[in-house]
Amino acid sequence: MTPRAGTAREFPATALAGPYADGLDLPYWEGLRAGELRLQRCGECDLWIWGPRWMCGRCQTFDPKWTAVEPVGRIFSWSRTWHPFIPELAGELPFVTVLVELPHAGGRRVLGLLAENGDGDVAIGDAVAGIIQQPADAPWPVLRWRLASSTTETERGTER
Repeated sequence: MTPRAGTAREFPATALAGPYADGLDLPYWEGLRAGELRLQRCGECDLWIWGPRWMCGRCQTFDPKWTAVEPVGRIFSWSRTWHPFIPELAGELPFVTVLVELPHAGGRRVLGLLAENGDGDVAIGDAVAGIIQQPADAPWPVLRWRLASSTTETERGTER
């Protein structure tokens, strides 16, 4: 049964979650386990960094620090997908991929899946909040984005 628009969906996490073998993004995943969204921030020049890097692209300082960030933002871009790009999502169609701009992280943009059903209304500028889910069948939690309930049509503007 397909969930109705507006309901949260739990996507399978087997192929979607977990750190890379080099360990660079391990603090991100450990942050999710701790209930936090963590991004890198340079200790020298304060540049927010995403995706994970070994060094700051601005000042070339090595080992940027991982910092907890409030998981709220606005949709910068989005795409509704009707074709699964990995087999684990075949039963979840359609789903919405969102690029979320985080104001508390210097405007860095993080890609993720919308928790709501893919048939609902989505617009550039919609407010979203991150939710961390621990799937029963996976060792790592996953971050999903949920449309903020306070968003109204007038707050969205006319951009579609």
